[in-house]
Amino acid sequence: MKILLLLAAAFPALAAITGTINNQTTGKPAANVTVTLYKFGAGGMEPVDKAQTDAQGNFSINQAPAAQGPSMLRVEQDGITYNHMMPPGSPTTDIGISIYNASKSQGAAKVSKHMILMEPNGGQLTVNETLLYENKGKTTWADPQNGTLRFFLPKEANGNVDVKGSAPDGMPVPVPTEKTSQPNIYVGKFEIKPGETRFDLTYSVPYTEGAPYAGKIPSDDENTYLIVPNGVTLEGQNLKDLGQEPRTQARIFGLQTNTYNIKLSGAAVPTADASADQADSSGPQIEQIMPRVYGQVWPILGLTLGILALGFVLLYRSHAPAGGKETHERGRG
Repeated sequence: MKILLLLAAAFPALAAITGTINNQTTGKPAANVTVTLYKFGAGGMEPVDKAQTDAQGNFSINQAPAAQGPSMLRVEQDGITYNHMMPPGSPTTDIGISIYNASKSQGAAKVSKHMILMEPNGGQLTVNETLLYENKGKTTWADPQNGTLRFFLPKEANGNVDVKGSAPDGMPVPVPTEKTSQPNIYVGKFEIKPGETRFDLTYSVPYTEGAPYAGKIPSDDENTYLIVPNGVTLEGQNLKDLGQEPRTQARIFGLQTNTYNIKLSGAAVPTADASADQADSSGPQIEQIMPRVYGQVWPILGLTLGILALGFVLLYRSHAPAGGKETHERGRG
């Protein structure tokens, strides 16, 4: 009986979740912050237990993570949440979680790549945009009043746009947006944490073949690309033709200014590979196209085939495009 009691008393300690919270902005342990353990049930996220960190940023939760399905640890700093996912079987001790102070200043955050895929179909033009924000700083950019994402939405879209944001290592979630005082310019309110944050926008406008279509880039992008599917022709000025993506045959153009005035003609002609991709995934085709685009850009930069092949594999496996860098200087006027 005594042995059973001892084992029962020891079980919570064995099941405890332990770790340390570090504030990467200050470079010090985060003392007196709350760490909450969540499980995912039929009703969504459900809090299980929580603990307070000590002066060294250490915490201990005497509850085991869910045996089936993932659990999650969540910490809040300056109104921003930081999550650590715990799939079944993952380590439960010596977990390290980084948090950051928030700032309304953009700091080191920037748009490293902006991809605009235009797909005409009958009398409708569907536009899928992906913006990758890179934040190499040590603060989270959060501006609830003015927003962090800025994007152009044609008046013909009537304000209808679907915007989702993905924090570093996070899942896509809806992003609230609102119109600014500038014509056709909208903002999205979503924090830009250190690392890579991704935004995906989708909207549709009426389309007439050969009619001019204009837009602008209100964000300060390092690289902007216009993309059209196989069978569609794009004409305009200040574009650098980067060729076709080998698998889908999509045409890639580097935009060299912060505005564009183009004409589209033709209709999308799906390739066998593209059709298979669509059957496998209902997500935007831009995800399938862009990791391979840089296989066209890198030779321009004079890299060897060996480096190209390695980069291709790494980029294709990435959840979002990142790779060869081609900076386009823009006229601002």
